[in-house]
Amino acid sequence: MLFNSLTFVVFFALVLGAYWSLQSWSARKNLLLVASYIFYGAWNPPFALLLFATTALDYWLGAQIGAASTPQSRKGWLVASVTANLSMLGFFKYGNFLLENTQWLLARAGINYVPPHLDIFLPIGISFYTFHSLSYTLDVYRGATQPTKSLRDFLLAVSFFPQLVAGPIVRAADFLPQCDAAPTPLKNRLQWGLFLMTLGMFQKVVLADTLLAPVADMIFGNPGPVLTLDAWVGVIAFSGQIFFDFSGYSTCAIGAALCLGFHLKDNFLFPFASVGFSDFWKRWHISLSTFLRDYLYIPLGGNRVGAFRAAANLVIVMFLGGLWHGAAWTFVVWGLIHGISLVVEHAFRTLTKDAAWKATLPAKLFFCLLTYFVVCIAWVFFRAASFPAAGMMLGAMAGKIPVGEALLSGREILQVLFVTVLLWFAHWRLRDTSLEASITRKPAWLIGATWTLMLGAIILTQGSGNAFIYFQF
Repeated sequence: MLFNSLTFVVFFALVLGAYWSLQSWSARKNLLLVASYIFYGAWNPPFALLLFATTALDYWLGAQIGAASTPQSRKGWLVASVTANLSMLGFFKYGNFLLENTQWLLARAGINYVPPHLDIFLPIGISFYTFHSLSYTLDVYRGATQPTKSLRDFLLAVSFFPQLVAGPIVRAADFLPQCDAAPTPLKNRLQWGLFLMTLGMFQKVVLADTLLAPVADMIFGNPGPVLTLDAWVGVIAFSGQIFFDFSGYSTCAIGAALCLGFHLKDNFLFPFASVGFSDFWKRWHISLSTFLRDYLYIPLGGNRVGAFRAAANLVIVMFLGGLWHGAAWTFVVWGLIHGISLVVEHAFRTLTKDAAWKATLPAKLFFCLLTYFVVCIAWVFFRAASFPAAGMMLGAMAGKIPVGEALLSGREILQVLFVTVLLWFAHWRLRDTSLEASITRKPAWLIGATWTLMLGAIILTQGSGNAFIYFQF
């Protein structure tokens, strides 16, 4: 069930109406839990059982961690949770990947091994709900939250349908307290939630799918080499497409949750205005970057263990962050580019920590453009189907112009550049504020007109019905 479908519109309207018509808070939570499992089961009903089993196991393990009397037993129960979650994720997402790489390594040693192909269907959203559930046992172990006594509330925390299949990654410690008391229906909160859902759909249907995706798909889907201008426009189109696609989903999720009285944290904070890679990861997929920071980077020692170890920690975290996105070495290279860029940036900051020129506007703009340039290089590996395809694209971007005609028309090039320039301008203007703070300062007539135009554009374009990009992760 896609957000950008009429089926979801009807589903959400029915759930929202029934939810606020119920007086009992317990009945409302029961409704949301059933609706969440229906929402997930609409893709593949058997995998709803897997979702339940994962959640119920972590609920029980969280109780064991809370009741454990010694540090050793607490750690043992945590290891059981981490092992169970990562084993499940590893089997479904990386099973064939591991077998293929094992075959390759054995072939290098002269051993002819033909592994069986595991016909594994990847459960949608498994990377997200695994982290939702795992955050609970990790936080109970760290003392950041107490074990919940309500299995129903924990099941809802993990399966809450707005954020279930593509985030934001919601930690149980943030969601469970919201299950204690019933939210009150507020007109302004409902309006803001519906506005965010409209904005998210506008980002997905109009900007990502209609204006940018056709160009990115044409360039990356071309089997042969492309001209330099076409290559750059294709990569720029994809950079905007993946932002509008993923940010659109996150915005819809936050808006839908708000309509139901729940607050989810922002997942994007104007990343096109990032000045450096540390800044980028404070603005892009924030729920993942903070998850990796709190549960991996800091436990590894963070930046408290010397320069070399800190650099290694950054590379390890981004390596695993890349692998989290998909079972392919191209995703690993994408993560390593970001990890190495973070290391270089930290070294540069150490060498120039007292330089006043870094705070000037020209310097900020330069580093913003440099960040975007490297991020675009990394996107090539993220989007390309293989290393040869990525190499061909990078060669074209570097000026290795083949003989042939341009694939993109002048209109398509101007369309991509126009959307990208507007996106840059908007992010730069808003980089030190929030969307809510910015919009609330605008007159009501302007907000209403913008809302109407977005709805009109969604209806006119109707979209392609494409699934969100991050569904595959």
